[in-house]
Amino acid sequence: MSTSNPHQHGRVAIAVVTALGAAAIASSPNAADASGGTTKKPAGTYLAGDFHNHSTCSDGSTSMQKKVSKSMDRTEATPWGLDWFVQAGHGSAGNRNCTLVEDPSLATPAYPYVAGAGPGTTWANSIGAAKIKGNLSGSGATQNMWRWQAVQEYQYPLLEYLAAYRNEPLFLGVESVVAGHEHTSMTVITGQIPAGTYRQNLPTTAGYVALGNADALAKWQYCFDRGNSDTSRGNFTTQPGNVNTFIGNNWDCSVPGSANAADPDWNAAGNKLNGANGSPGHAKTVEGVKWMAKYHPDTSYYVPAHLERAGPFNPTGNNGFNVEHLRNFNNAGPRIAFGFESQPGHGASDRRGEYNLRRNSISGVRFDSAGGTTFGGTGVYAAQVGGVWDALLGEGRNWWFFASSDWHSRGAFAGDDRRSDNDFWPGEYQRNYTLVRYGNLDPKQVSPQMIVDGLRSGNTWVDSGQLVDRFAFVACIGNPAPHGRNEAAAEALAMVAARQNTDLDFAGCVTMGQKLVVPAGADVVVAVAIRDAQGKSYSPYSFPNPSLLQVGINQPLDEPVLHHVDVIGGKVTGLRKPGAADYAGAWPDSWVDPYADATEAQVLPTLASVPAAAKNETARVIRVFGEGTWRERPSDPGLKTMSFRLRAVQGSQYVRVRGTNLPPAVPFETDASGNPLPDVWTNSGAVQFKNSSSVEFPEGSLLRIPCTTVGRNVPQSGELYTGVGQPKIDGCPNHLVQRDGIKYVSLDVAAWTDLWFYSNPIFVEVESSTRVAGVM
Repeated sequence: MSTSNPHQHGRVAIAVVTALGAAAIASSPNAADASGGTTKKPAGTYLAGDFHNHSTCSDGSTSMQKKVSKSMDRTEATPWGLDWFVQAGHGSAGNRNCTLVEDPSLATPAYPYVAGAGPGTTWANSIGAAKIKGNLSGSGATQNMWRWQAVQEYQYPLLEYLAAYRNEPLFLGVESVVAGHEHTSMTVITGQIPAGTYRQNLPTTAGYVALGNADALAKWQYCFDRGNSDTSRGNFTTQPGNVNTFIGNNWDCSVPGSANAADPDWNAAGNKLNGANGSPGHAKTVEGVKWMAKYHPDTSYYVPAHLERAGPFNPTGNNGFNVEHLRNFNNAGPRIAFGFESQPGHGASDRRGEYNLRRNSISGVRFDSAGGTTFGGTGVYAAQVGGVWDALLGEGRNWWFFASSDWHSRGAFAGDDRRSDNDFWPGEYQRNYTLVRYGNLDPKQVSPQMIVDGLRSGNTWVDSGQLVDRFAFVACIGNPAPHGRNEAAAEALAMVAARQNTDLDFAGCVTMGQKLVVPAGADVVVAVAIRDAQGKSYSPYSFPNPSLLQVGINQPLDEPVLHHVDVIGGKVTGLRKPGAADYAGAWPDSWVDPYADATEAQVLPTLASVPAAAKNETARVIRVFGEGTWRERPSDPGLKTMSFRLRAVQGSQYVRVRGTNLPPAVPFETDASGNPLPDVWTNSGAVQFKNSSSVEFPEGSLLRIPCTTVGRNVPQSGELYTGVGQPKIDGCPNHLVQRDGIKYVSLDVAAWTDLWFYSNPIFVEVESSTRVAGVM
């Protein structure tokens, strides 16, 4: 990871702009937009964050306080500290009091350490069963609290307090248990972290009264989360001996313009829809998006999480998301449902991302996760060029790519250990770099609204393993044209933006999440500036990357080097209509053949078996940049720029970028064209038969890449390794899965060997061609 100051290049950047001259570059921020109109964008910076993770409020292993500390601190133990953070455990209910801390080091004046209690202590044994609201769930010491109450009365006040106490941007979300599907990262930030949060005098004794609230998020949880079967309307109801039956929120879950009480699935007692499974569940979920769009259009997001994991949609159950469901969400709330987490967390799991062959049983038949596994840590919907993401972009939809940590635990290791056979801490491995426009405010106090606006804008890029730490991506109308630029000028703009860790606002140019409108026959110049992160990454391992050793490259795991950048382009042909033949369709099952090794000779899956709804066959890699074709910038180590020209464009289209540390044709990692291969060859988990619960492929039997480096500092798996005051691990760790006495690349080592970054797209709308209707 680079240790350079993100603002140290300001003088160089100004010099570059000055050298190019006023004729080449308009002044910012009062520059013209792509059509020549004046814009005034507030100052902004790419800030790294995570919005999907878990604490003991749901099924995580740590308190909220510890998770915030491990995600946001910048210490020797946690050098990856994020810039913003959303706590977002599962919906439904839970029985643990996650406001209690593990030890005195996590105590604060308002939330002190309680001797004899901790995050494993239940609500009933801490606040008492009489204070738990809603219909009874569970019993005795393990009685559950519905998530709506936890969010409203306990989680939000604690998080607001931590935001003020730590002087950091924090807010609350939820990973919803989705009616008809699996999971979605969502929030409603209305009421959260009001302007006075950072200016208040904080209490010096136990107890904190929040200035703001998460009432809207709590109501959504009650109304639309599949895991919430409570019908109390957010009131005291059926707790034993409680006579305050109608005291509380008295929520009504009606959605304007919908059937509501006239719907056969309507629950009159609960004032909400019953629908939980399959098609009725999906209908309920769409109602939830409509509710957000009606009541909280600027303060909500709804982003399906690890959406390939549960396989195809199950009309009678709760499994995956087909492409039509994503379209339905985006149609219902284009400002709410604007993307997906197709780069899942759980990157150190024995099944990367917890994606697996034969993962779920549907009516007695076991179905693969869509795609069977991840591809370089990314789900098939985004990793497959021409797949689901490209299908959505080919409509001109605002549909953006995100990643998440999905933190639960370190698996067999203690949470403070730097090794893992399950999860990475938020920010440790994957990071969403979102352009957050904070104007003249302190960037440490950016509001939830600024972050949500940034996510919605599509101006986000995603990195894994600290492969790159700066990125700028622009498209400009080419010269000769009003505001036209040549390749050198566009590259200079991108270089300035990357050095300043921001975007730039110039006439005739756009960046991620935006569209450039040009006349037919115009040239478009695309430029990228990217900085290969210098120095050590956050990996605890310093031995050579075993995957690269296969092709003769000796590169330490904690010093990854960007190998090449792919530019992917596709045509925009317009929005597809519900009911049309190309609107709906499931990704084909059995995408990966576990009997075949990943070699060049292997016949890899093609788009031929993918339904028309789930693909865009115009999408392809249109440029590849690497050593010799990108330009190095000696004044800024690691910075590379590249550009190309789309000549005489006639049809609307989009471009997006990805890159990796792996060259083409790395056995079991990349194909001959440099595309990621399925991660099944580094997944160590056992795989069952298709039609039975018996094991077809035992644990470790699919592993193919040996890890052979023997080091001097290789602690035993039962020995705590925090990395604090300790040298990095210089040999293959002992927890790697072994077969016939040989260690194989798997678990966290598999993640650190195989790194990818992804950008969001830029659209080009050609006048008189297809309108890019979903993007402003």
